Amino acid sequence: MSANAIPTGQQPSATYDSAFLRACRREPVPHTPVWFMRQAGRSLPEYRKVREGIPMLESCTRPELVTEITLQPVRRHDVDAAVFYSDIVVPLKAIGIDLDIKPGVGPVVAEPVRTRADLARLRDLTPEDVSYVTEAVGLLTGELGSTPLIGFAGAPFTLASYLVEGGPSRTYENAKAMMYGDPGLWADLLDRLADITGAFLKVQIEAGASAVQLFDSWAGALAPADYRASVMPASAKVFDAVAGYGVPRIHFGVGTGELLKLMGDAGADVVGVDWRVPLDEAARRVGPGKALQGNLDPTVLFTDRGTVEAKAQEVLDAAANLEGHVFNLGHGVMPNIEPDALTHLVDYVHTASVR
Repeated sequence: MSANAIPTGQQPSATYDSAFLRACRREPVPHTPVWFMRQAGRSLPEYRKVREGIPMLESCTRPELVTEITLQPVRRHDVDAAVFYSDIVVPLKAIGIDLDIKPGVGPVVAEPVRTRADLARLRDLTPEDVSYVTEAVGLLTGELGSTPLIGFAGAPFTLASYLVEGGPSRTYENAKAMMYGDPGLWADLLDRLADITGAFLKVQIEAGASAVQLFDSWAGALAPADYRASVMPASAKVFDAVAGYGVPRIHFGVGTGELLKLMGDAGADVVGVDWRVPLDEAARRVGPGKALQGNLDPTVLFTDRGTVEAKAQEVLDAAANLEGHVFNLGHGVMPNIEPDALTHLVDYVHTASVR
């Protein structure tokens, strides 16, 4: 089902005509909609206050806390969409994988997945495993009204990279060694992760999320031929799993300029672009029939307001002829960015893009 064919009956009626969902469907908008990856989190003092003393993964299982954290940037910045506060490893933790998010490091897996016997630890995810997600999304949609909620999940390749490496990696040597050296095991691992990821997104959509984003954070480490053969089928399976719901599906990765068309072809309605490729060039690479999301370099927000406005205008100018455009950063909000810089950026984009 294409994004243009989304039936009203499958969308929460209050959000259907929002600027964000209209842009995702490549329909006319009153202004360019804005949201930020990682908008809910470390850059906000109110976030640090409510998270104090609570481990990251535990915070993701507390529905009222998730609701508060998700709403904080909507209140502060007047963004056009909320993004569900969670983490890409939440579904892995929910099915019993022994992992933790270590401050300053990231997700660390106690027993990496390296053999076929290890696949048995990756059981199916059920809605009961993440009942706190269903509860939190329900609370949020009640509070958000006409503001859409974006659900999200980690893509199979990125999850596999964490599982096989045992934590963050710069080289992905173990994951790539499995991909090249044992392609059958690799394919089965990604297929299993595709099922888990699809189930996690379904829970969020069925609870009321208006769109979903698949983060393939580390896909930029792959050559296009390897992505097409060894990763794209699993990502396509995730997108296929939620196609029938009619909600826009966004696909984003870092350093994926060479993969943009393939990421769209995997089943995305909206392709996220990092700051390395101008949006007009990204549109040429992706091809027709997709909206684009992005792509201001997050570090621009450490400069003065005049520079931020000028660089934001460059993004808007590059997006002038796109079929649909959602303004975002080219990666997540950095922890030391001043919140007021984000608020001002939202206001500038809204004002400068009024139709």
